[in-house]
Amino acid sequence: MHIDFSLPWHEPVLVFLLILLIILLVPILLERFKIPSLLGYIIAGLLIGEFGFHLISRNASIVLFGTVGILYLMFIAGLEIDINEFIKNKTKGIIFGILTVIIPVSIGIPVFYLLLDYSLSASILIASIFASHTLVTYPMVSKLGISKNLAVNIAIAGTLIADVTALMILAIVSNNVKATVEFGFWIKFAVSILIFGIIMFWLIPLISRWFFKRVSDNILHYIFVLSVVFLSAFLAMLAGLEPIIGAFFAGLALNRLIPHSSPLMNRIEFIGHAIFIPFFLIGVGMLIDFRVLFGSFNALIIASVMALVAVASKYLAAIATERIFLLSKKQGMLIFALSNSRVAAALAIALIGFDLIIGQTPAGADIHLLDEHIFNAVVIMILVTSTISSFVTQNVGRKIAEEDLKRKSLQEGLRGENTLIGLSNEATAENLLNFAINTIDKKASNRVFGLHIITENNQNNENVNRAKKMLAFAGKHAASADIHLKTLIRYDINIASGIINTVKERHINHFFIGLHEKASIIDSFFGNLTTDLLKKSESSIYIIKLHQPINTVKRFVLILPPKAYLEKGFCDWFKRIAQIIINTGNKLIIYGTPESHHFIKENIKVNFTFQFKVLTNYNDKLVVMVDVKPDTMVIFNLARKHTASYEHSMDNMAKFVTKYFNNISFMFVYPNEIDLLQSNNI
Repeated sequence: MHIDFSLPWHEPVLVFLLILLIILLVPILLERFKIPSLLGYIIAGLLIGEFGFHLISRNASIVLFGTVGILYLMFIAGLEIDINEFIKNKTKGIIFGILTVIIPVSIGIPVFYLLLDYSLSASILIASIFASHTLVTYPMVSKLGISKNLAVNIAIAGTLIADVTALMILAIVSNNVKATVEFGFWIKFAVSILIFGIIMFWLIPLISRWFFKRVSDNILHYIFVLSVVFLSAFLAMLAGLEPIIGAFFAGLALNRLIPHSSPLMNRIEFIGHAIFIPFFLIGVGMLIDFRVLFGSFNALIIASVMALVAVASKYLAAIATERIFLLSKKQGMLIFALSNSRVAAALAIALIGFDLIIGQTPAGADIHLLDEHIFNAVVIMILVTSTISSFVTQNVGRKIAEEDLKRKSLQEGLRGENTLIGLSNEATAENLLNFAINTIDKKASNRVFGLHIITENNQNNENVNRAKKMLAFAGKHAASADIHLKTLIRYDINIASGIINTVKERHINHFFIGLHEKASIIDSFFGNLTTDLLKKSESSIYIIKLHQPINTVKRFVLILPPKAYLEKGFCDWFKRIAQIIINTGNKLIIYGTPESHHFIKENIKVNFTFQFKVLTNYNDKLVVMVDVKPDTMVIFNLARKHTASYEHSMDNMAKFVTKYFNNISFMFVYPNEIDLLQSNNI
């Protein structure tokens, strides 16, 4: 078989091998020099492209994967944003978005219109390039584990406002050059945006929730998500927006349906960071042509001015935001680093501006709205801004991550948490496992165990093999969510004895157990098993009945007995519930006494808002039914007998849930009796 090695290479296997080697080797080679791999990918693209050694051409396949990469990048940014934090700080994000548009535009128009003698239309379009930005360094922030930091939320909000504004300016200028801007244009544009918004934030979440409820195949989940991303990008194009806006909105639309600690989220991030996003960055590098800088003095001046204005304007916007909202200097620099780099929107505006013909020279040559000097200067600006953003994000991001880690260590001390998940039923194991791992803070020191008990009555080969198969699946499933699950098969005289001994031997703090589908509620919750567990174990016990996957739950309702806050383990189990709210981005409604509300506000700082409703009499639990709607999960805080918050009505809980919660997911929480944590920031 003859293989053509002449440059540029066209053999698909060879081209893809080269790309994979770059993705593999760049992080390894640059790590020792502390150079961000993101920058390495761009430089590698420059070296292998037609303006470097021309090993490969930027053909349709490179453009295709690059497009997938930028859409994926924007989708992940929308998906990982903390919706509750985003809503809480929306004013900060909006103000930064306004500043990060006004300041670059205010500088850009005078510089290019008055100093460099470009037309007003061209100057406005160039200024919109300065106003836009792309979250190129977001993967670095995500890997550092600071994606929920206030500065990141502000930067993401600014990205949405800046890019939408920049692309609207592009639409206006483009239509103005074509002399087609009329009142009808604005009506059509507004209607298109409205329809797009309805589809994105009402129809797509509705369809997605239905899909996740009825389809359990993990591969199909991923394909469905990918389809939503590209459908959203296409719908954005139909609405007159750039596809990157649609991808970002797809992330926001699916945000609450894909928990941050879930196998699906792990797959999305893994594939994006491993293949698609590096491919996109390599493709950007292939656009860079340093020769244009030395082609003429004018080209060098324009490129230098563009880079200077681009960096200075975003720096001023970030510093102004820092001063207005009294953020730390590190947070101000992180906002700058995230908002400084330009790629997707900038390239789109430059390409469209270059394609707009506004006249002809006497010799018959076309005159473009943006000349080739501007287009090449934009590509150089992309390299400069991405380089600066990469180094600043790496430097500042690591410092913020270290501060967060130190703060968490001081709050938690050396305490680690051991979690045990009882896995006895193959039909419910996956949903129970998903629920339990979403209560775990991955940054904390946690050990997680999956337990199956084999009693004297069922020690046959069939049961043993079934247990091994179920635990192997559980371990693989947890690993896909980046959780190491140590699986245990225990032989004991009965289930209660096996669980209790395991809890003591492994120093378990939290134990999760599901309700068997075929068992009655009375037998499962208040039989010998639960009674023995409550008497002989001091760990927090969570007894769960799930009627739907955790990612399709819309709201959580928590019911506290009057003296719940007096329990030693109150803060400890409340932290687990709070982690579910953080990971799923859902709404939490708490029913309890004013004293409980005051205790939570004073002793537990949570990074989300919750609604508190007064319930002074625990026997009046029916009042919560006004908030119990489809896709709700109700959490009952119960207590062991002879403890501070125990109420006699808790003994009748089985009858209560049997009567009113046949199709509603619910959970019983029994607090631990060990004083693990009485003050914690969550």
